[in-house]
Amino acid sequence: MKLATWNVNSIRARQERVLNWLQSNTPDVLCMQEVKVDESEFPFLEFRAIGYYVALYGQKTYNGVAIASREEPKDVLRGLDDGIDDSQARLIAATVSGVRVLSAYVPNGQAVGSDKYQYKLIWLDRLKRYLETRFQPAQQLVIAGDFNVAPEPIDVHDPVFWENQIMFSVEERTALAHLRAFGLVDTFRKLRREPGQYTWWDYRQLNFPKNKGLRIDHVFATPELAERCTSALIDREMRKGTQPSDHAPVIVEFA
Repeated sequence: MKLATWNVNSIRARQERVLNWLQSNTPDVLCMQEVKVDESEFPFLEFRAIGYYVALYGQKTYNGVAIASREEPKDVLRGLDDGIDDSQARLIAATVSGVRVLSAYVPNGQAVGSDKYQYKLIWLDRLKRYLETRFQPAQQLVIAGDFNVAPEPIDVHDPVFWENQIMFSVEERTALAHLRAFGLVDTFRKLRREPGQYTWWDYRQLNFPKNKGLRIDHVFATPELAERCTSALIDREMRKGTQPSDHAPVIVEFA
């Protein structure tokens, strides 16, 4: 299985770019975040025309997650379904080729110590409980998406500058580590340990040309599935050109 994750930052603004990328790269599965449309506005027909089914948990203007796959996704579930009143569309799950695939968009958090920051930490804890109540680490499970957390200093262009800022604070990194303690392997870092590998660059101050980025988009897999991971890369080319997303796709392959 060839699986990718990409925060497209509005499918309306990036539709042609995403469709062209799918045709060029032909992943079996693409997890998308920040599609920013509801069901009525998503280009299902255009995706189907190039061979992809789409399971969507949409939200107009904000958030929204989706799973596009060459095989029709089964057993689609939307949201954390934990009894908490939360209208933000941030998680969708489906089964593709026997693998349970989750596309996740973790809250950004805005600023350390803010109400949105507390929501982010709580959401990550809710996601951990979601995994614990539904799955076992021995199952074939992959959770991919924009986690809005850089796990290690190697994942940040300037760890001293970013220390205790949003996306690299101790609390966020601890919350992500707590989530991964369920039994999740960082497939990219399993194969790639070199520095300078980032998935997000701020649009401002020429951060992309200067490679001042963070690795905040991840593909986590349970151990047995992660052992079958044979390649991992970040497609920096998709951060170039006219009207790119501020994120680049991450692509991993499983034997």
